Amino acid sequence: MAASPTKSCLPPVVTADVRLLLCGSLPGEASLKAEHYYAHPQNQFWRLLGEVLGEPLAALPYEERLAALLRRKVGLWDTVASAKRIGSLDGAMRAVEPNSLGELTATLPRLWAVAFNGATAAKLGRRALSATDFALVDLPSSSPAYTLPFAAKAERWAVLRQWVD
Repeated sequence: MAASPTKSCLPPVVTADVRLLLCGSLPGEASLKAEHYYAHPQNQFWRLLGEVLGEPLAALPYEERLAALLRRKVGLWDTVASAKRIGSLDGAMRAVEPNSLGELTATLPRLWAVAFNGATAAKLGRRALSATDFALVDLPSSSPAYTLPFAAKAERWAVLRQWVD
């Protein structure tokens, strides 16, 4: 059996005026290769967040997507700093090292809410932020591996509208 390679997260995408922080678990293979959040073409993240913001994020070049998020006071990061994993599935992660969510959120004076993209992100993120006063929101995963229909995911993601400009 091949050894699982260690994968590391991407840097946070934040500014001091972020009000909503969206956290996944650990980027998949396509995202790590591209060094872009949610780069897999079947991942529904950009479509879902585009519905929340009322902007066609999925149609924009990556840098413009990030600029649109920051303009709307939305940040991105991951709950996992590094893990050993073959492939992209959260269930395959071993030797998980969590990110310092508490340290990052302490640098965001206008932060109101942290939303978790999927069950693994929610489990780790809630543990890291249990002593904070932020609203903590569990979202259905945007991953194509989570087979809830898009419309049902979008309905659940719509709760985020209260924290964006």
